[in-house]
Amino acid sequence: EVQLQASGGGLVQPGGSLRLSCVASGFPFRSYGMSWVRQAPGKEVEWVSGIGGSGPGSEGYAGSVEGRFTISRDNAKNMVDLKMENLRPDDTGVYYCSRGYRGTPIRGQGTQVTVSS
Repeated sequence: EVQLQASGGGLVQPGGSLRLSCVASGFPFRSYGMSWVRQAPGKEVEWVSGIGGSGPGSEGYAGSVEGRFTISRDNAKNMVDLKMENLRPDDTGVYYCSRGYRGTPIRGQGTQVTVSS
């Protein structure tokens, strides 16, 4: 059974930082690209960032987060992280870890990120 458990969300002021983590199990982790997607209230799911199975050099970002977010993975620990800096109110939403570089319906329970003063 594929399991993806995200954590690390919270309430942060504009300009602040958070680091999300996702632990994966139930599939050969290093064989899959992984991604983070998010869903803001009342909006559709949006792809945020993806990383290939080999890790460094294969990262991709949505234009809205380029330069502020950094995705990484540790294949030895079956983990994928998202470091988020200079957060803005429009980054608010539920963030999900997803299997697949561009995000797929295979995603676990999300973690809430709220950016507000």
